[in-house]
Amino acid sequence: MSKSEICFMTATEMVKRIRAKELSCREVMEAHLNQIERVNPIVNAIVTRIPAEQALALADAADDALAQGKEIGPLHGLPIAHKDLVPTKNMRTTSGSPIYKDFVPDHDGLIVERLKKAGAITIGKTNTPEFGAGSQTFNQVFGETLNPYDTNKTCGGSSGGAAVSLACGMLPLADGSDMGGSLRNPGNFCNITGFRTSPGRVPVWPSFTGWFPISVQGPMARTVQDTALMLSTIAGPDPRSPIAIAEPGSTFTRPLVRDLKGVRIAWSKDLGEFPVDPRVTQVLENQRHVFEDLGCIVEEGQPDFRDADEIFKVWRAWSFELQLGELMENQRELMKDTVTWNIEQGQKLSGPEIGQAEIKRTELYHRVREFMETYEFLICPVNQVPPFDINQRWIEEIDGVKMETYIDWMKSCYYITVTGLPAISVPCGFTPQGLPVGIQIVGRHNADFSVLQLAHAFEKATGFWKQRPPVAG
Repeated sequence: MSKSEICFMTATEMVKRIRAKELSCREVMEAHLNQIERVNPIVNAIVTRIPAEQALALADAADDALAQGKEIGPLHGLPIAHKDLVPTKNMRTTSGSPIYKDFVPDHDGLIVERLKKAGAITIGKTNTPEFGAGSQTFNQVFGETLNPYDTNKTCGGSSGGAAVSLACGMLPLADGSDMGGSLRNPGNFCNITGFRTSPGRVPVWPSFTGWFPISVQGPMARTVQDTALMLSTIAGPDPRSPIAIAEPGSTFTRPLVRDLKGVRIAWSKDLGEFPVDPRVTQVLENQRHVFEDLGCIVEEGQPDFRDADEIFKVWRAWSFELQLGELMENQRELMKDTVTWNIEQGQKLSGPEIGQAEIKRTELYHRVREFMETYEFLICPVNQVPPFDINQRWIEEIDGVKMETYIDWMKSCYYITVTGLPAISVPCGFTPQGLPVGIQIVGRHNADFSVLQLAHAFEKATGFWKQRPPVAG
């Protein structure tokens, strides 16, 4: 088996072969290290790494454990790199900021703890925009991460390094986080799967705001089955997260195959609210028939998303001020302008404004809940535009409509965020220029498993995930 074949094997198949001793952990590690050496200098996705000798020693130790019949986890021997926002013990964690360019935590984040317990081998960190702000992965510490399907284009963000690493076969699985689309957007731009799980599905720790439901952590992979595999290891309750869902991670080890005949789907090209680039619309419309072929009843429609924009912007600004306000007071000159702008928006908020946003959010939740009593799924664009020029920091206009802020072009993602519903980005096709376009599948409240089932069926019927980026070989 060639190194390339190993790198592009699904994670599900990889762990199966490792357990059967048909593939060693060392072979897996060597293949991925070779791919990183060859491709990462082109795309700049993995920004901090442990020495190769150390990675191989950890792989050898994993092989020894297997040989000795020790109990192993479901991700035993798989190399993984963590988003550079997540604390990783004894490994530099910069948050993409010059303020933290030399910061080395003394603890692991909960998601890192769980991945290690599952047997994954931490080899590095993946690039992210400064403090995860904006869906374009660049920062002053490491520079830009490039889209592997066209290195003149952005890979999206903020989990951009993770998405590119997966698309290029440099990692079999990767973790990410999502406030306004940071799991879904780079998944969409890089032809991989990114799953924004329900708040509390993957408990978050450490966190400044333990009750905060707007930002989540979740899995990214090349296939939906691999996404479910990873989710099975990172989901489940933990007392450090007060909103953690009690359902165990083992929920996601069940078969994803499902008879979808008669399932009702609401199909929306724009959630009734925003402009969408015609290239995106066309790719999605070309695949609408797939859901009908699966037996689904597909009808035009969407809930009333009134006030969604205001709700998200209030919550986001409040979050930025809570987490970064004090830091800005002392080191403002080291922060990018969009971060300071978002913090200042939070500083301007009054108690009544935050309260009204929460009232409106509750009203929105119930409007969406009632709509989803009729439809089990809502399908819409992940992004309103295809990947854009790497030198353009954010989209300023879509189909003749000007964007007011650096986040407005992400409404197709952050409108879903404020509903609290699970949503996944799955490869859906390519523009005439060969740029990836994903489709967003949104499920009912806490129905993460159902979302994976429909996404799995769509992926099996289309197979777009199999098309590798040119730089990956």
